[in-house]
Amino acid sequence: MPASNPHRPGWREPPLTAMRLVDTCRLLPSRFVDEEDSVLSALADNQAHLQELFELDNATNQRLAAERGARPGIGIDELVFGVPNFRIINAAFTYARPEGSRFNDGSRGAWYCAFDAETALAEIIFHKTVEYAEIDYFQDSVSYQLMLADFSAQFHDIRRAKGYGSCLNPVSYIASQELAAFLTECGSLGLVYPSVRHAEGTNLVCFRPALVNNVRRSSAYQLTWNGSPTPVVSVQKAVRRRNNKGNAVTKRQE
Repeated sequence: MPASNPHRPGWREPPLTAMRLVDTCRLLPSRFVDEEDSVLSALADNQAHLQELFELDNATNQRLAAERGARPGIGIDELVFGVPNFRIINAAFTYARPEGSRFNDGSRGAWYCAFDAETALAEIIFHKTVEYAEIDYFQDSVSYQLMLADFSAQFHDIRRAKGYGSCLNPVSYIASQELAAFLTECGSLGLVYPSVRHAEGTNLVCFRPALVNNVRRSSAYQLTWNGSPTPVVSVQKAVRRRNNKGNAVTKRQE
């Protein structure tokens, strides 16, 4: 019988599903992924000024604070170091929106991803379009980088479980955040759930940084709003080539 938590009455653990997932899809704004010079470089008058800007940025950087053990909500022992793209992994758990997201509150982030790129894209388009609708402005172009990741673990699964419909409310995260708080207190590794924004799509929210494996780049997407709530989507495919040292590098082509 699924366990319950006396401190959070009304919730029971959903069934567990052992999963090995390859190439799950997460879209991030390209400015957070690009390996080019920091955006602060354009603001600096000289190298000394740039160093001052870095120090100011570091003082308020939530990821760096967590990596120093100074971020409430997540301990330094939970973060990952020394693996490819570890900063991107850690940032997902240390930068939480104040109001939270579907399965996390503002105290701690999580790694959200989809089982396929189409679902990940539908999720991003929905939330970005809501932002523009709030200011009645549909003139913008934004670049997103598709990041792939692999998982091998037992995750709670509400795709066919009864009693969790309120967690898929399209306009409210109250119930889903309550379930997430209950699950994390129970030691849950994450949750598989149906996408609310893409019919037939499936999402995973991972609660533990160490389970996010083999993070790497794939295609890049350009989303352009030209006065309509529906954006034009263009894709740049990722191409693997070898540099002059024989190492694999990712290039993009139209």
